Amino acid sequence: MLSLGIFDAVKAAIPVTSLDFFLRSAEIASYMPGRVRIYSRQMIGNAALEREVQRRLGAFAELDSVTTNTETGSILITYVPERLRGNAELCRAEEYIEKHARRRA
Repeated sequence: MLSLGIFDAVKAAIPVTSLDFFLRSAEIASYMPGRVRIYSRQMIGNAALEREVQRRLGAFAELDSVTTNTETGSILITYVPERLRGNAELCRAEEYIEKHARRRA
């Protein structure tokens, strides 16, 4: 008999929002509560994608700043952890980021 834990793990691994899909297509370079750096190869030299990232992430009032760089594909996100965790979608994203970051503080 299969454990419900397996189903929960599979469910958690399936991207359900555009933010989930985006995070899975990017490299999570570093994470510490309140600060995340992500690299997106698709954003290198792609001003249209940079604008879309700025627009979508900028729509979250819980994020303090989103700084992008099309030269490197870098995205730096800063936020207040307690405020971010009041948003279920962002809380799920932070949990994914924490698990997949190359460097954690």
